Amino acid sequence: MRGSTLLRLLLPVLLATTTLGATAAPAGAATTTIAVDGGSTGRTFDGVGAISGGGGNSRLLIDYPPAQRAQILDYLFKPGYGAAVQLLKLEIGGDANSTDGSEPSHQHVRGDIDCNAGYEFWLGEQAVARNPGIKLVALPWAAPGWVGGGNFWSQDMIDYDISWLDCAKRHGLTIGYLGGWNERGHDKTWYKNLRAALNSRGYGAVQIVGDDSSWNTADDMLSDSGFNAAVGVVGSHYPCGYLSDATTCASSANAVSTGKPLWASEFGSQDFNTGSAAYIRTITRGYLDGQMTGFMNWPLVAALYSNLPYSTVGLATANTPWSGAYQLGKNLWANAQVAQFTQPGWKFLTGSASGYLGGNRANGSYISLRAANGTDYSTIYETTGASAAQTVNVTASGGLNTGTVHVWSTDLGSSNPADHFVKQADVTPASGTYSLTLQPNRIYSVTTTTGQGKGTATSPAAGNLSLPYSDDFDGYSTRSAAKYFSDMQGSYEVRPCAAGRGGQCLQQVAPVRPINWQDDSDAFTLVGDPQWSNYTVGTDVDLQQAGTVTLLGRAGTQNRPQSHQAAYQLRIADTGAWSIAKNSSGGVLTTLASGSHAALGLNTWHNIKLGFSGNRITASLDGATLGAVTDTAFTTGLAGVGVVGYQTNLFDNFSVTPNADGNYGGILKGQESGLCADVPAASQTDGTAIALWDCTGGANQSWTATPAKQLMVYGTKCLDASGATDGSPVRISGCTGGTAQQWAITADGSVVDAGSGKCLDATGHGTVPGTALVLWGCNGGANQKWARGDTAGILKGQESGKCADVPAANQADGTVPALWDCNNGTNQAWTSTTSNQLKVFDTKCLETAGGATADGTAIQIHDCTGAATQQWRVQAGGAVVNVGSGKCLDVTGHGTTNGTPFVIWPCTGAANQRWSRS
Repeated sequence: MRGSTLLRLLLPVLLATTTLGATAAPAGAATTTIAVDGGSTGRTFDGVGAISGGGGNSRLLIDYPPAQRAQILDYLFKPGYGAAVQLLKLEIGGDANSTDGSEPSHQHVRGDIDCNAGYEFWLGEQAVARNPGIKLVALPWAAPGWVGGGNFWSQDMIDYDISWLDCAKRHGLTIGYLGGWNERGHDKTWYKNLRAALNSRGYGAVQIVGDDSSWNTADDMLSDSGFNAAVGVVGSHYPCGYLSDATTCASSANAVSTGKPLWASEFGSQDFNTGSAAYIRTITRGYLDGQMTGFMNWPLVAALYSNLPYSTVGLATANTPWSGAYQLGKNLWANAQVAQFTQPGWKFLTGSASGYLGGNRANGSYISLRAANGTDYSTIYETTGASAAQTVNVTASGGLNTGTVHVWSTDLGSSNPADHFVKQADVTPASGTYSLTLQPNRIYSVTTTTGQGKGTATSPAAGNLSLPYSDDFDGYSTRSAAKYFSDMQGSYEVRPCAAGRGGQCLQQVAPVRPINWQDDSDAFTLVGDPQWSNYTVGTDVDLQQAGTVTLLGRAGTQNRPQSHQAAYQLRIADTGAWSIAKNSSGGVLTTLASGSHAALGLNTWHNIKLGFSGNRITASLDGATLGAVTDTAFTTGLAGVGVVGYQTNLFDNFSVTPNADGNYGGILKGQESGLCADVPAASQTDGTAIALWDCTGGANQSWTATPAKQLMVYGTKCLDASGATDGSPVRISGCTGGTAQQWAITADGSVVDAGSGKCLDATGHGTVPGTALVLWGCNGGANQKWARGDTAGILKGQESGKCADVPAANQADGTVPALWDCNNGTNQAWTSTTSNQLKVFDTKCLETAGGATADGTAIQIHDCTGAATQQWRVQAGGAVVNVGSGKCLDVTGHGTTNGTPFVIWPCTGAANQRWSRS
């Protein structure tokens, strides 16, 4: 039953009323009475914002065209325009990968300080220019190897941090907060020494955040007065749970007892759109549940290549600087719904001014804050879990402004930017009292302040980086970064060339292994467009020390750590030993071809090239071919250069030139069925109709896309769509070159017949072996989407929100996988292969224990054997079907807690049998 606004206006209480997003609240909606009392104050608000670093996630932003770069920066930092970030954490770079790249150090070797290193100082300057009141935070994830002889908790590290603060000061930046070592706990003595050093070096106003890991730091603070005095802010990461829905956000009793500000000093790690509900809940419930007053999302912006982990995580994405294109996420507007209506220094209001709607977490939550002037206030509401509209009856008192309130809202359920950060009708209270109706899955900000606004700048269309592409590095100043080069490990800077060559070169300048935050790897850097396919990458190289250089091509998916970079490599040593190798996203390096050449020697220049045309890969040295191989693993990706270890080699005249298309081999695996396009019984007879079958990797499932747009099998037969009408069978026949045998494989996985414009379709959405393949009008259905090879991804339980995990990354045969919080680790990366295995660690397969097929059989990992009980049909609907048993991968007893194991069970479609790959 609905009640109209008119009827409510006639109520004796004479409440001033507005209804947001609907004409009335539905029957049964909760009603909350809220007393916003300016005299009832709680903790001091420290701000909401985000993190640049941890690491490399802001790398491409500085390379954007000036106009679009300014627009993005305005959306991030400018008050009254976009996110209006209030807290910005900058990484103190350490020449080592700290998630999505390696942030350069300002001191690669002891005493050689470069205050213009990297882009964090630049970003800080841009933020301050737009918002002089922004609070800046600094934190290291890694450190150069010379620091403390490899010991982070050393006086060297204290001096290193302070030299970074000195650089920040030279850039006009006032750093208000400094952390210890990201997510690595704390050394109490070191923190005390840091406090003393800051005080003695003119940084007494800088507060130390301890310890950017967990609330456990508070336990030691209460038992150690010196440590307590050193730490100014207690900071914990992901206090609402990592990659969680953030429905509860507790701190700890000891953390509250310290009396220090409590921060969610890192939260987020979620998609820039789909993470927005958890984003706002972290802020409101972080205060309600845990008394948290400062919040920083990781990261600020996804200005990184799209092949890297977390490529859509942040407030916005900006991964094609050559095009100027960017996207604003709902996370950005979630931040705006707080930051444009509050300021650090405001006071949280207690009592019923902050709480849960209707006293029920499911309905949503809200926080109220009083401005420093003592009269203005804002209330932030979230209804992200509500199933019905919520009504709030609000009375302002205690010296607060009782006049007009302004209302802004964001519809988190809408993908239309016009529904994000929208000003609603003002509300005029009667004697300080008013009523609002809040619709589900929204954020609302209600305020007596003004000055809010939504930016109007728009992004240009995205586009590819065209070939040829080259860089001779002569246009850069010494020690600067080369355009578009994104360091994955080590540090690559422009330096003067050597060995008799003038001009500028690109040099790897980290001379020893850093103190890593995540695992070590070769030092390498990537550049280009992830969509590059057929090309030759080349560079001149001068080996400064004995060792091996690498040239990378078709660098695609990178899993954590950065050694798990899928790519082809030419590896060549000063001795002349060479190889063409393939590195997988599981971190396994496979030599495809190798040989020896006359020694290159040191301090001499040589030219190396690695070329791709279809599945053919060719390597050359100084214009002469070293070797060539055929491999089908990777078809597109960036280019790059590297060294094996940390040699300080030089690179010059980098180039990427286009090649003609070649033949591409691969399967056609149905997204919906998890089955492959198969020529039954390996028949080579013209007119044989093709059908779905379990993927075997056999010749009768190997379809080569030729430059003539044929899909060829057996080297002589072509996929043929001569029927050209809806429902006509697709067959094989001798290749003729006609349009009925020409197919376009689109980026979304559709296989389109050139003659009819229709798509390759699995009849009736069939998912069983033997389902006929036909032509049908293209409709975007999952039964018309096809993969060409191995497909990597997580297995995320749709009921639990947790991932299939190999505990402790144990690779022993018989290890039992279980649910665990998703963390993007390699022990949660499952590759569906061309023969229907689900591989982890590149060498282990998911199987039923002992090859059993009975209901309730446990699941384990084991060396891959090819057995049917190690084969799984990964289906678009979420089922993961074991081929040997015909049963589904099932979470035992509908469990949703970490450690819950898996079994096989008859497929029912239940939520504990549905899995997503992202």
